[in-house]
Amino acid sequence: MKGLFWLVALFALAVAVALGAKLNDGYVLLVLPPWRAEISLNLLILALLASFAAFYALLRGLALTLGLPKRVSEYRAQRQREKAGLVFQDAVRLLFEGRFGQALKKASEAHAAGTAPGLSALIAARAAQRMRESEKQQGWMERATLDDPRTEAATLMLEAEMMNEARRFDEALLALERLQAKQGRHIAALRLELRARQGAGDWDGVLKLARQLDKRAALPAEVVREVRTQAHLGNIAKRGADQGLLTAYLRALPAEERSQRVVLAAARALVALGAESEAQKLIEAVLDTASNDEWQPELVAIYGRLTGGEQTARIAKAEGWLRKHPEDARLLKALGRMCLRQRLWGKAQSYLEASLAVRDTPEGHLELARLFDQLERPEEANKHYRASAKLEAR
Repeated sequence: MKGLFWLVALFALAVAVALGAKLNDGYVLLVLPPWRAEISLNLLILALLASFAAFYALLRGLALTLGLPKRVSEYRAQRQREKAGLVFQDAVRLLFEGRFGQALKKASEAHAAGTAPGLSALIAARAAQRMRESEKQQGWMERATLDDPRTEAATLMLEAEMMNEARRFDEALLALERLQAKQGRHIAALRLELRARQGAGDWDGVLKLARQLDKRAALPAEVVREVRTQAHLGNIAKRGADQGLLTAYLRALPAEERSQRVVLAAARALVALGAESEAQKLIEAVLDTASNDEWQPELVAIYGRLTGGEQTARIAKAEGWLRKHPEDARLLKALGRMCLRQRLWGKAQSYLEASLAVRDTPEGHLELARLFDQLERPEEANKHYRASAKLEAR
C-alpha cells in the first residue's frame, strides 16, 4: 500500500510538471556581445538541474576517492577487533573445556590485541594456575589490576579461590579482607571465607560464617549442620586440655547444634579430663530427652565406665532407660559394670548375660570373667576368658 501511494504521487508530480511546462511560455535572453541567445525558460530550468546534479556527483565522487584510505584503515581495524573478539571467546571456551594450555595462549593473544585486557589477564591467570605455573599466574594477576582497575574485585575473588585450592588459607583470608574493605561481603565471598577458615582451623570463625550463611539460605541445611558439627568438634579438641574452657564452651552450646557426634566428643573429652560429674550431667541431659532415632549407645557405654560419684543413682537412671530400650546390648553391659562396682553380683551377672544374649562381644565375656573371678568361680571365669579371646582373634 505504501509503495502504491508513492507511485501515484510520482505520477501526479510528473503530470503537474508536464502541465506546468506546457503552459509556461516564458523565455530567457542571454547576451554576451557580440552574441545573444534566446532559450525557453523550461530548457533553462532543466539545464540548471542537470548542472547541479553533475556538480554534486563530481564532488561526491571526489570525496569518496579521497576518503578511501581512511575507510580501508577503519575496515581493517574492525576486522582485527572482530578477530580479537573471537580469540577472546575461544580463550573462555577453552578454559571451561579444561584445555588450559590453549586457553592461556588465546588469552595472551586477546590481551595483546587489547580485547578486554583485564578479563583476558584473569583468564590467563586461571589457566596458568591450573597448569601449576605460579610465576605466570602471579604476573597475569598483577596485569589484570593494572590494565583495568574495574577488575580489582574479580581479581581478589579469583586470588582467594586459587589460594584456597593451593591450601594457602592465610593468604586467601588476606585477599578476602581486602575485598571486604572495598566492596563489603557478599554470599560468594562468604563461602570462600568459610572454606579458608576451615582450612586454617579457625572454628569460631567457621561457626559465625555458617550461621550467617544459614540465615541467608546460602547453603543447604544438611551442609550447614555438617559444617557446624565439624566446627564444634574442632573447638572441643582445641579446648580439650582445659576443663574450665571446655565446660564453659559446652554450657554455651545451643541445643539445636548439639548433634550426636558433638555430644559424644564432648563426653569423651570431659572423661579424659577427669570431669566425670560434668560428663554425667551431659549424658543424662541428652539421653533423657532422646527419641528412638536419637538414642546413642556410645554415650551409654561411656556412662557405664564412670567410676566417681553416686553409682546407685546412676544404676537407677540407667534402669529407667532400659525400660525404653530393653534390647540395647551396650546399656545392659553398662548396667552390669555399674552393678559389679557396687558388688551387686546377681544383678551384674543377669545384666551381663542379657547383654551377651543380645550381642556376643569380647567385652561382655571379659566383664563376666572378672565377675566370676571375684566370686571365686575359676572354671566359669576361664570359660568366658577363652570366649573373649576367641572373639578377639576373629
